[in-house]
Amino acid sequence: MKVFITGGTGFVGSTLSQKLIREGHKVTVLTRSLKGHSATLEGISYAEGDPTQKGLWQQKIADQDVVINLAGASIFGRWSDTAKKLIWDSRIQTTQNLVEALSARKGKETYLFSTSAVGFYGFHENEVLDESSPSGDGFLADLSREWESAAMKARDYGVQVSLMRFGIVLGRRGGALQQMIPPFKWWMGSPLGSGNQWFSWIHEQDLVDIFLFLVKKKGISDAVNCTAPNPATNRELTQTLGEVLGKPTFMPAVPGFVMSLVLGEFGSVLLKGQRVVPKKLLDAGFRFSFPDLRSALKDLLSSR
Repeated sequence: MKVFITGGTGFVGSTLSQKLIREGHKVTVLTRSLKGHSATLEGISYAEGDPTQKGLWQQKIADQDVVINLAGASIFGRWSDTAKKLIWDSRIQTTQNLVEALSARKGKETYLFSTSAVGFYGFHENEVLDESSPSGDGFLADLSREWESAAMKARDYGVQVSLMRFGIVLGRRGGALQQMIPPFKWWMGSPLGSGNQWFSWIHEQDLVDIFLFLVKKKGISDAVNCTAPNPATNRELTQTLGEVLGKPTFMPAVPGFVMSLVLGEFGSVLLKGQRVVPKKLLDAGFRFSFPDLRSALKDLLSSR
């Protein structure tokens, strides 16, 4: 199949692109600049363009069977008004432009896999959340609803849409894990706030395998929780990460008010979290290579 990817140069996108090529698919990756990018593997090509802006890149979608939308500015950091606008626009405008381009596929079998986030559900303490759970409140919930709504408009052109609600992606070359490790090197790893908040996560390999599973399986549409089947509390995450790194944790928890002072509104995301499970994937027979946190961290940190 011919696959078009936005956000394909990030750590998830680059891993996914390579896996798709090995499976025999042809991949086109959208990048803002062709400089520094070349076809390193047979079957991969690059298109130049800003996904938040309309442009000639949209014409590339006319002959694509699958579109995977991974684009979006990082949410990690203090949410100033400017940062929130960038986070919002990078997702909504990109999705709207992709859907507009997909109008050229009307009448043809086409699949859109559009990223969303478990932030859709808001904060529910210990409640177990699956794809049937309602949306919540707050910036991430509002963003996810708008993001998903924009993607679902592709159904007007006969496109099958899967809304990929990501948990925190743990990877070797980027993402949250690489930001967690430095404090542990100095024996400074510690829980955040109460430590009882849930952390819904997924190993990068499982995430990539989910995309391939859905491409092959077909027929699985609407919301899909892309999280490991065993979410962990922040305290469990801290303890397990320390043990795997050989840096046992003994520092007191970082008080919630400090997190709020440093990170503002984003601090609440780290202090509350969600307990999300991938019911739709499990029901469809998907098998996770890394269903528990310890096995995932051991794999990702094995080269350290």
